[in-house]
Amino acid sequence: MKTMLLKTASLFCGLLLCMSAFGVSKSKVKDKVKDKVQDIEQIYSTPTKHWVELKKPTASINKNQVKADIVIYSDSLLQKIDGFGGAFNEMGWTSLKTIPDAEAKKVIESLFSKEGCNLSMGRMPIGASDYALSYYSFDDVPEDFVMRDFNIDRDKFILMAYIKEALKVRPDMKLWGSPWTPPAWMKVNEHYSMRNGDLNGRTGGNRMTDGAQILNNATAFKMQERYLKAYALYFSKFVKAYKAEGVNVYAIMPQNEIAYTPNWPACTWRPEDLAYFIKDFMGPQMEKDSLGTEIWLGTINYANPNYVKTILDDKKAAKYIKGVGFQWAGSKCIPTISKDYPQYNFMQTENICGEGENNWTSLQRSWGTMIHYFNNGVSSYMYWNMILDENGMSAWGWPQNSMVVIDKNEKTVKYTDEFYLFKHFSHFVQPGDHLLKSSTGENHIAFKLKDGRVLLLINNPKETEESLNVQVGAKSLNVKLLPTSINSFVLRN
Repeated sequence: MKTMLLKTASLFCGLLLCMSAFGVSKSKVKDKVKDKVQDIEQIYSTPTKHWVELKKPTASINKNQVKADIVIYSDSLLQKIDGFGGAFNEMGWTSLKTIPDAEAKKVIESLFSKEGCNLSMGRMPIGASDYALSYYSFDDVPEDFVMRDFNIDRDKFILMAYIKEALKVRPDMKLWGSPWTPPAWMKVNEHYSMRNGDLNGRTGGNRMTDGAQILNNATAFKMQERYLKAYALYFSKFVKAYKAEGVNVYAIMPQNEIAYTPNWPACTWRPEDLAYFIKDFMGPQMEKDSLGTEIWLGTINYANPNYVKTILDDKKAAKYIKGVGFQWAGSKCIPTISKDYPQYNFMQTENICGEGENNWTSLQRSWGTMIHYFNNGVSSYMYWNMILDENGMSAWGWPQNSMVVIDKNEKTVKYTDEFYLFKHFSHFVQPGDHLLKSSTGENHIAFKLKDGRVLLLINNPKETEESLNVQVGAKSLNVKLLPTSINSFVLRN
């Protein structure tokens, strides 16, 4: 019996050695199958199903040579990515505070955690925006040129509280700010806004005398030296005050929507006047105070590239400018500016906000905007309001979209289609990753991640299933896309 057991054991060991020699061990076979599956990670979203992670990807390796519908040049790195983000506003915070703290925490985590959207950037209004609860600035005392009464007390309880909750989840988030308007006493019409009454039939607009309106894009700032000096000091004090509260501001754009005269907080500047302010006042003040905060030109909402060129061609102003931010009509001038001034970084600063529809139509519009901007050199892309209530109504009567909708009456939370669109990008694409060169087309884009993986995103706007052949470096893939879907494919080398 003992002899028989020894012979059996010997035969078993020999069999194992043979299997090992020929590379057919059970564990290795399993590992190879596992590795093949893990070569491709596939996630899709449709209007009815969001962020579906497939255990068995429908993408497969083409065994035979086929003509590619999409080509990704996996070794051709384009611009380095700074990140994706959204804007903090007072109305977003007050909406968030209507639900229990535990639920509010989940919303913040969904936006900023690695498991969620993984947003890495944030925008702050400097004073009142159209989604502030009311008009305000950090110094509303007329002719306080030395900024004696400057304070951020209101922000400590509202806007900064919102930002700090996000920083708990994403402490390395890069924050930048822009004012919608200077303090009213620094403006020619001495009003926060530019226009009287309601805009485009929307009720709730401001009221001012007709003589106070400025409707022609003339510079609305008082261009006397004492006002310019005071405004430069205003920006410096803002950065210092936020830093003292533990919030670092990495960049400032001196004016939101530089060429627009709405009935909410706003201020227009002629390009020559803004260049004068940057080169002789704001730039020197920030440099003198050693703040380390960058000055970017923006936000540009003007289609004619000559506006931006006038400022960037002023060498004294240009030496202080690190980048240019574009939104809305600025999309028409970025192709020229990014080509003519490749030494700058570029940002899309405010995703088109819609009319509160919060549906797949919004997603498709945003997809097109994102492709346009990345193909024209931006390194960062910003949503507008990340969180709003069920109405999405601005203080001046415009209902707009958001990534998260909180019904303050029902105490419910809804993540919109655009939330998932951003998640398909920003969950994977982080600062330091790169856009990849690819064949022309409006429904695909690809990024090289720092760990060597490739993220391929494909939009199928059709109401029918699509099958596409994709060449990624040396690999040829066949991918199957559900009707009306956004698809992320993460590919290992």
